[in-house]
Amino acid sequence: MNAGYTVLVTGGSSGLGAAVVSAVAEAGGRPLVLDRQPPAEGVPWAACDLADTRAAEAATRELAEDNGGLDAVVTAAGMDVPGRLADLPGEVWDRIVTVDLLATAAVIRAALPFLETTRGRIVTVASTLGVKAVSDATAYCAAKFGVVGFTRSLAAELAGRVGVTLLIPGGMRTAFFDDRDPQYRPGPDAILNDPADTAAAVLVALTQPAGCAVRELVVCAEQESSYP
Repeated sequence: MNAGYTVLVTGGSSGLGAAVVSAVAEAGGRPLVLDRQPPAEGVPWAACDLADTRAAEAATRELAEDNGGLDAVVTAAGMDVPGRLADLPGEVWDRIVTVDLLATAAVIRAALPFLETTRGRIVTVASTLGVKAVSDATAYCAAKFGVVGFTRSLAAELAGRVGVTLLIPGGMRTAFFDDRDPQYRPGPDAILNDPADTAAAVLVALTQPAGCAVRELVVCAEQESSYP
């Protein structure tokens, strides 16, 4: 990855997104971040609530224009608030689907003119709960199943113009679970992946030679219980 290889990472201030930012920088690339919180010091970023999809589009265009274009986008931003459908407030349910699915499409839509110029790459981030449904996760499963379908369709649509990879990660040791009710947090014996290992797989997709695409990656702990 050369020093001019520019990668926009949504949710790049924490969790998997921050791990991808670190991996890109360590490989010699230039990460950019869309997030509500600032990323690591020195990383160019735009403050953005991805639940506002039009703002996400505008911020994507602004970052790309201010930094000489884009070579890749990794849509790592995601959220969840587990709970039964009848108990979860409608605005919370809607926000989960918007951040996890609709903002993914919005950012990619805005980035496409830049990526088509560079014949760049897209990595979307679904989840093992995008291929296997569980109780008390209707919003998250709906969104992540949607990311799977969206990405597979997008790969067909952009074939030969932009490389598209679907990443399906299992649970990782991040702050993703911190604000949940205790019943929805991984137990002390839960086997979770290091996000740096998942980020390394993202780099594999980003560094394929022109014309070669990694279509889908499932990256999880060997004893991951939510896949397949």
